Amino acid sequence: MPCLTDRLSRLANVTVTIASKSESMPQRRIGAVPMTPAQRQARHRARLRWETHTPPAPPARRTPPRPKRWAAAVAALTDLQDEYRAWLDKLPPSLDGSRLAEKLHAIAELDLEELQAIDPPRGYGRD
Repeated sequence: MPCLTDRLSRLANVTVTIASKSESMPQRRIGAVPMTPAQRQARHRARLRWETHTPPAPPARRTPPRPKRWAAAVAALTDLQDEYRAWLDKLPPSLDGSRLAEKLHAIAELDLEELQAIDPPRGYGRD
């Protein structure tokens, strides 16, 4: 028959591990007095809000009014036409009769002054 000291020595060498989180030791108290269930719930909800908080999206940029967009589009077309004219002027003589030269010449000869002269309506009786 084993003696009592042998049993105790075997028990002294046992390692205990806690498998699941539900069986873990409780957290230390934050305050001197335990929290009420309402305080605990409020703290939990605040933590959930903080963890799932996404920063608000910046406000959407308003598109400029149509007359300003028209003026910007005409200015962009004019700038592009100037670039194509410069390209046509720098074209080597070997490409004078090519399809590229024909397309550049067609773009350079477009009359954009008619587009610049148009004054688009502002709308809603503000004309």
